[in-house]
Amino acid sequence: MNNQHPEDYSYSDPGDSESNVSWASPHQQKPVPPQVSKPRPPLPLVTYTLMGLAIAVYLLQMLTQSVFGVDVPAQLGMKINQLIAQGEVWRLITPVLLHGSIIHIAFNMYALYLFGPRLESSFGRWRFLALYLIGGFAGNVFSMMFTDAASLGSSTAIFGLLGAQGVFIYHNRKIFGEQVSKASLSRIIQVAVINLIIGLSPGIDNWGHIGGLLGGIIFTWLGGPLLEVQGIHPHHHLVDRRETAQIIQAGVVAAGFFLLLAIGAVVLVNR
Repeated sequence: MNNQHPEDYSYSDPGDSESNVSWASPHQQKPVPPQVSKPRPPLPLVTYTLMGLAIAVYLLQMLTQSVFGVDVPAQLGMKINQLIAQGEVWRLITPVLLHGSIIHIAFNMYALYLFGPRLESSFGRWRFLALYLIGGFAGNVFSMMFTDAASLGSSTAIFGLLGAQGVFIYHNRKIFGEQVSKASLSRIIQVAVINLIIGLSPGIDNWGHIGGLLGGIIFTWLGGPLLEVQGIHPHHHLVDRRETAQIIQAGVVAAGFFLLLAIGAVVLVNR
């Protein structure tokens, strides 16, 4: 089994250090293939901050429900088409901080914990934050376009991370290896399909999931990391060839596309 995983290239080497140890005598040892050196990934501060904010807001939701009998944060921030059309445009992004139950937030925070640190290490903090917000925004725009139901939850942004993971692996399949990349992409597609099927259940905003998925795909396709190996043996290392200007342009294009869709949705609601 190849123990290099595309989804965590910043965490593992092409060959695990223990798996390359030979217990034969020095004269019998085979040469160890060159390793691609990678720095230890930084602490995923953005991921942990997003998790902390969502948990803090959920505690506030429970507190206001207990004290006032109404979920004040949800009333002020969840996606409600008519209120967005009347000018409360923050409702196209604030739902990513809101959740409807302990199971809801637990599932989403677990997914963010799984995907967030690896993608944040690969994308960098600011690009990862842009990815998360674009996914959340895109999902809520799609939800506004295709359903009148009020909605809340960070699953729009989580699906954006899922789409980004797939594009990231596809773009860097030569680095990770074709077979490993195909297997990883197959797993990501399976996860997306299963969750979209589950999303057909009543009470789940599947349009938000689809929109978030598309937002993550578009942004990462245009501005995600493009890795290449640089350096001279044995000091190889991975670098990202994507320029800052390209990343900014990707954010503008992705956010601008869904902004245009949002404007169209507002026009339709106000007719």
